[in-house]
Amino acid sequence: MFLTITTTGTSARPATDLGFLLHKHPEKAQAFSTSFGTAHVVYPEADEQRCTAALLLEVDAVAMVRRGKGKGRGGAPDAALAQYVNDRPYAASSLLAVALSNVFSSALRGIGKARPERAAEPLPLRVEIPALPARGGPGLVRRLFEPLGWTVTVEAVPLDTEFPEWGDSRYVRLTLVAESLTLSAALRHLYVLLPVLDDAKHYWVAPDEVDKLLRAGEGWLSGHPEQKLIVGRYLSRRWSLTREAMDRLELIRLAETDDSEVEEIDNAVAAEAEQEERPAPLAVRRREAILTALREHAAARVLDLGCGEGHLVRELLKEPRFTEIAGVDVSVRALNIAARRLRLDRMGERQAARVTLFQGSLAYTDKRLKGYDAAVLSEVIEHVDLDRLSALEYAVFGAARPRTVVVTTPNAEYNVRWETLPADHVRHRDHRFEWTRAEFRAWAQRAAERHGYGVEFRPVGPDDPEVGPPTQLAVFTTTTETPSAAEEAKAA
Repeated sequence: MFLTITTTGTSARPATDLGFLLHKHPEKAQAFSTSFGTAHVVYPEADEQRCTAALLLEVDAVAMVRRGKGKGRGGAPDAALAQYVNDRPYAASSLLAVALSNVFSSALRGIGKARPERAAEPLPLRVEIPALPARGGPGLVRRLFEPLGWTVTVEAVPLDTEFPEWGDSRYVRLTLVAESLTLSAALRHLYVLLPVLDDAKHYWVAPDEVDKLLRAGEGWLSGHPEQKLIVGRYLSRRWSLTREAMDRLELIRLAETDDSEVEEIDNAVAAEAEQEERPAPLAVRRREAILTALREHAAARVLDLGCGEGHLVRELLKEPRFTEIAGVDVSVRALNIAARRLRLDRMGERQAARVTLFQGSLAYTDKRLKGYDAAVLSEVIEHVDLDRLSALEYAVFGAARPRTVVVTTPNAEYNVRWETLPADHVRHRDHRFEWTRAEFRAWAQRAAERHGYGVEFRPVGPDDPEVGPPTQLAVFTTTTETPSAAEEAKAA
């Protein structure tokens, strides 16, 4: 199998600097032993204007058979004949990707000892691979490489040139051209995407493959439109590893975008102060309405039940009056994202002492929820099946029993005002129901009477005279002492 990397240069920046970046001298032919054959590095051309490095991998097919490494996905052995008759010596695959990593390890990591300033500089690059397996065809090749800044020329290889009616094989000839890209980025693209296109690996995919993928995908994989396909194929469709990688990529994406998102919200709020005709986003209004209710009831220790990715927790942390904040969610993934969003690992000791995140289900009583001044159920109840809502009600109002409970939920009547929402559709596919104002009031009043609370209702967002506000909010406050054990047993 064969691959070439070409760059052009000038008298001030000669193309032969490619040798320094690859740590391979252009005037030498070098060979490197691998566990599956020998990798050769040569330079077919090398001058100031143009320099090409070629990687030729000679695969020892017999040695691979002896090692038990057939061509099965994830390293599983193939049938006996396929172990000896396959495309491994000829077509670019995970074998070539591993050879790239071994032979050009420093370049892949962006390290240039002799020319460190050049390692971080973008170059004009051209990569050619004459035989590349592509399960998904030329279209998939373009979808994988074009979002990364490459100009892609891909040509399907016919099964037999003498019999064109047989159609094309699964192999393509690939040329990638980038006007300005670092060599490290180019090598990392190839390292990940070669085995993805082949959709097979020559070795067993172990848990450390997730770390390899994230290292090679740094700076580009978290935002790639084909991220899910790339991760699934690279990890040989091992579900547990794929899920771990996707969760970690989501944390990376949030870390990369969190500051900009906060800045956008802050700028929007500032603009609204100057231009009243531009209303705040509904999510911002909802959080402000919740904070207002908590301030009015002098809450210091607050539970955010169903905290999700930590948006409200972050707002609570901004106000010193909230001395203890607990975020609870059934999703460990959401809690991990919240921890990243809040930067808990970099938070000062005093600030970190104010916040706790823990996993829990609101369908069951939980002694960790007791003793708080207030609890918030923001856009939570509509995600619960109606036949389980009574369990949530008792867990919050009957067992945890904070002095104040703030509940928000969509107003189904307002849905007709959303131009993009089809008729008779709920706002989110996970909503089990959406209540009218009368339905929400009826449920809230029954819950309040059953557990010894009073309740008041407030609109959130523009209060339409015909259909009401987009979000409805209820504030529950205790009116009686904690129920007796007998009453609790009866309610349960």
